[in-house]
Amino acid sequence: MVENSKLLSVSMNKKLKTSVLSLLMSTVFLPVLFPMPAFAQSNSKPLKVFILAGQSNMQGQADISTIDYIGDDPKTAPMLLEMRDNNGRYRLVKDTWISYLTHGRGTPNGEGIGQLTVGFGARKDPAKDGGKIGPEFTFGIYMQKSLKQPILIIKTAWGGKSLHTDFRPPSAGPYEFNESEIVSIKKRGLNLEEERAKKKAATGVYYRLMVEHVKYVLSDIKRVYPDYDENQGYKIGGFVWFQGWNDVVNSGVYPRRGQPGGYDKYSEWLAMLIRDVRRDLRAPNMPFVIGVLGTNGPIENIEKRYRAIHGTFRQAMAAPADLPEFKGNVIAVHTAPYWDMVLDGIAKKRGLLNQRKRSLENRIKQGEVTGDEVANELAEIEAELTSPEDSALWKRGASNAAYHYLGCAKTMALIGKGFAEAVLELQVRQLLHSLLRYFDSVAFAPKTELDGELLDRLHPGNAQ
Repeated sequence: MVENSKLLSVSMNKKLKTSVLSLLMSTVFLPVLFPMPAFAQSNSKPLKVFILAGQSNMQGQADISTIDYIGDDPKTAPMLLEMRDNNGRYRLVKDTWISYLTHGRGTPNGEGIGQLTVGFGARKDPAKDGGKIGPEFTFGIYMQKSLKQPILIIKTAWGGKSLHTDFRPPSAGPYEFNESEIVSIKKRGLNLEEERAKKKAATGVYYRLMVEHVKYVLSDIKRVYPDYDENQGYKIGGFVWFQGWNDVVNSGVYPRRGQPGGYDKYSEWLAMLIRDVRRDLRAPNMPFVIGVLGTNGPIENIEKRYRAIHGTFRQAMAAPADLPEFKGNVIAVHTAPYWDMVLDGIAKKRGLLNQRKRSLENRIKQGEVTGDEVANELAEIEAELTSPEDSALWKRGASNAAYHYLGCAKTMALIGKGFAEAVLELQVRQLLHSLLRYFDSVAFAPKTELDGELLDRLHPGNAQ
């Protein structure tokens, strides 16, 4: 009789698990792809806080003049409709506000605040619209579209900043010069101790600025989000990291770059950063998205001499997501697939043209040709390499260099959407994990014993 009771309990447990998992997939995962109508959403959800951090590509270097290029591709045209309202104006994202800590070239740190829209990309004056976008705009659009609740984005990003020094996490300890760096310092006639002192002063500065700013914003949310309801409270919903350029190009810090394991230190430091920000923000299970640097697109599209460097670095960036401790709460988003191959083809032609131009300029200096001869030859080369259609398309879609994803708003918009989808995926994973852990702890339990937030997600229409 006891044995039959156990078998019945196990059978009921399996049936409950199957039914609730099916319910979860239909009420949590599917709304991510097909958001629920407003009437089915709770009106008393806490403010969801998302943190975006990194260097110049997180700032965003895409001029807003390139946004209309998004509509040229049938696959991305629907995204342009999300970015504009019915009157064609750039959308103010409903119930979504942003605090943005950054600085321009030669300007001090400052904060930009406002309801999310275009203009929160790179800025000369941190407090003023810079006419550019980064990933933040579509990130906010698609998070709001799926969650339908108050959202606050806290973005901290600065150009030209490394993980090895600038964003160095506290648990990594002080930066120690390696042997090749010491040799280089001495070879340049610099004082080793003075260089160590400079490095120590620079170490972790931007990590601390990032964490301090997040805490500052959260200490007085109404300063940024005017309609914040303190009774509803807030919850940190995720962290997105998008950085890498100042590490991938540094052969001093990574003397074996391009070789297997050459960027292992980056992986170690990034794992430390994940642990440290979770600890410092008291959010131990905070979903964490790694935006893997993908400039120049697929590896096979990169110049052969640089392929190993970019390939091994991308692997190193993504590696922390595979650590057992981060299973289900850290995910890597490869941004190379969002690279615009049409603009890439034009960029390659422009690169060849610039090479020829530099070569001819050297010949002028050496007295081999005159300025008029160079002008005529350049005109012929330009006509051979590029067409008026190419020039018009470049002006419509690109506004910056390759290491800034060509300053293409289409690319930035796709990246922001990809980051949002990744955060939502992690939320689903965490809910699944909570369910499975619950079922592992009991043979059968009534729904009233389930976690309140989990029930809210499973039955959003019944939320109190």
